Amino acid sequence: MDRTDVSLIALRRILRATELYGRELAQAAGLTAVQFRVLQVVGEKSPCTATAIAQRMGVSQATVTSLVDKLVRQGMVERQRSEKDRRQTNIVPTDKGRATLDSAPDALQQRYVRKFEALEDWEQSMLVAALERVASMLDADDLDASPVLHTGDLANAG
Repeated sequence: MDRTDVSLIALRRILRATELYGRELAQAAGLTAVQFRVLQVVGEKSPCTATAIAQRMGVSQATVTSLVDKLVRQGMVERQRSEKDRRQTNIVPTDKGRATLDSAPDALQQRYVRKFEALEDWEQSMLVAALERVASMLDADDLDASPVLHTGDLANAG
């Protein structure tokens, strides 16, 4: 097999792993990977605002608002008026949201982060350079993306 085929197989494996994780998460937690990541951010930084979540995830506030709306409907988070600034709305996890965080499978990006951070500095640099090059080869340099391993449109991740 030539290098081109090997590289395409590696890309397909990455996409497939992301896809399978999304299904596993949806089955276990009833959430998409992106919804789960919002829930994680809320759980880590509670209380937090939609603006803070958007900045942390690298997406628009409108995208976060849509995702939070879905989490509110599922009873995972709730919106509360800030005690310090009544104009501000905080997002906090509910008991159901905390239980979901506790029982969900290990997030794919957390597995990646653990293994990536265990690499030597030079290996991390080489890997980042190679991944950026692949993104460039796919004309994906300017695509809006957050550090959430999910196959699908982030704005429509319902």
